[in-house]
Amino acid sequence: MSEVTMIGLGPMGATMAETFLAAGHDVTVWNRTASKADPLVARGAKWADSPVTGELLVVSQISYQAMYDSFGDARLDGKVVVNLSSDTPQALREAAEWVAGRGGTLVTGGIMVPPPGIGKPGAYAFYSGPKPILDRHASTLEALSEVTYVGHDQGLAMMYYQAQLLVFWSSLTSYMHAMALLRTAGVAPSEFVPFARETFTGLGSDGPMGFAKILAEEFEAGVYPGELNSLHMQAEGLGHAVAALEDAGLETTVPQALRRLFQRADAEGRGHEGLGTVIKSIMKP
Repeated sequence: MSEVTMIGLGPMGATMAETFLAAGHDVTVWNRTASKADPLVARGAKWADSPVTGELLVVSQISYQAMYDSFGDARLDGKVVVNLSSDTPQALREAAEWVAGRGGTLVTGGIMVPPPGIGKPGAYAFYSGPKPILDRHASTLEALSEVTYVGHDQGLAMMYYQAQLLVFWSSLTSYMHAMALLRTAGVAPSEFVPFARETFTGLGSDGPMGFAKILAEEFEAGVYPGELNSLHMQAEGLGHAVAALEDAGLETTVPQALRRLFQRADAEGRGHEGLGTVIKSIMKP
């Protein structure tokens, strides 16, 4: 088994360290609040006085600035930094130059499960950066999740990660609006679950509701057929849904913003096209 230093011991980092230990790796830990390492040291991890101890440094912190603050002026000669923290894609590209300027190599990542999913079946993470470097350490990182390489550009892993989160957050927020609306009529949230599950599943399918694939194909082709289901009709229907939320006395900030986007695409003269034409307005704000 290999040696790995885990930097950052919040809920995610601590779970990663535990998972590395359970997989039999030699684990060193460091955190700005040293006491957070005590449970891991009790389980066999070693405490490091410096975060740059070892060759493979896995970072899980609140942002890339936290890495800068933690590493300070330390040299990183010959070290591989695998940073799984969140930030903007451009911040990750700048961090790659920062690490290289200190003699190290940065591999960026975005792990697509919450702490309880680390090391469990179905867990995966996006990685970007120099592939030969990632390949050298992939067997160690696979203790955490499946390793999904998306390209050399260090900003890509975060871009994929945030693309998934945009789907996640917006979908679940809409689901909350849906449950809240039904609750005003006395419908228990559990009664709606089967229908919501059908919608979520259908959107990712190859059937007539498989809009994940349908919209991707339309976007690639630049053609948005609207003969059977025009954007104008969708905008009208969305307006009715927003009005229903308002009549029920519910919060409507996000649905209102969605309606404005649909209405803008319609006003731009594309109401006869399909729903996918909205992406033209997204691409040109």
